[in-house]
Amino acid sequence: MTDKILGVLGGMGPLASAHFMLRLTLLTPAGRDQEHVPAVLWSDPRVPDRTAGRLAGGADPLPFLLRGVRGLRQAGCGAIAIPCNTAHGWYEPMAAEGVPILHIVDAAAAELRKVVPEGTVGVMGTAGTLAMRLYQDRLERQGWRCIVPGEAEMAARVTPAIAAVKANRVADAYAPLAEVVRALAARGARAVVLGCTEIPLGIQAGDWRSLPVPLVDTIDALALAAIAWARGKAGADEAA
Repeated sequence: MTDKILGVLGGMGPLASAHFMLRLTLLTPAGRDQEHVPAVLWSDPRVPDRTAGRLAGGADPLPFLLRGVRGLRQAGCGAIAIPCNTAHGWYEPMAAEGVPILHIVDAAAAELRKVVPEGTVGVMGTAGTLAMRLYQDRLERQGWRCIVPGEAEMAARVTPAIAAVKANRVADAYAPLAEVVRALAARGARAVVLGCTEIPLGIQAGDWRSLPVPLVDTIDALALAAIAWARGKAGADEAA
C-alpha cells in the first residue's frame, strides 16, 4: 500500500492514456484494491498537436500542458507520468512547476537495458519526437547507438499508422508498423523502442511476437517506473 498519489497527464491521445491506466493496474503486484497505486488522470484531448507545434508552426501545446500539471498538483499528486512521448519536448517548463515528472525516455532505457544492454537499437516515434532527438540523445549518452526510420518510411508508414490509432482504427496500424520494425532489424537494430504511445497499440493489434527483435513498449515502461516511484524503489530517482 502507498499513500503517494500519481498524476497522469493524458489525452495525447485518449486511447494511449486509457491504456496506460490499464497497464498501470495490470502490472501492479496487488491482491486487493487497496494495494494499487492511487492515481488521478487528467485526460485533455484538446492539447494541440505536439509534432505540429514543434515542426510546422502549429498552436503551442505548452499552455495546455501546464494547465494539466497545475491541476494535478492541486489534486495532491506527488509525481506525474505523461503517456505521450512528444510532450516530453516540453519537459523542462513542466518540471519547473514543482511536481517531479517521471521521464518516459529514462523509463524506456531501464527496460531496454534488460534486453539489449548496449549496441544498435531502433527508435520509432512521431516525426516531432525524432526531430527533437528525445530518444537519440538520451540513449546515446547511455551507450546505445540509435537508428530511426527514414523520411519515406515515416511519411508512408509510421505517421499514417499513428493517425490510424488516434482515429480508433487500431488494426490498420499493425502492418505498416511491423514492416518498419523489420526494416530497422535488417539495418542492424538489436531491439526497437516504440517511442510513441500509439505505436504499441498498433503493434499489439497483430502478431507482434513474430517480429525479429525485442520491442520496448514505452507505455509499459512508464507504468513500471510509476509503480517503482509509488513503492519508493530504486530507479525512480527522477521523482524521489
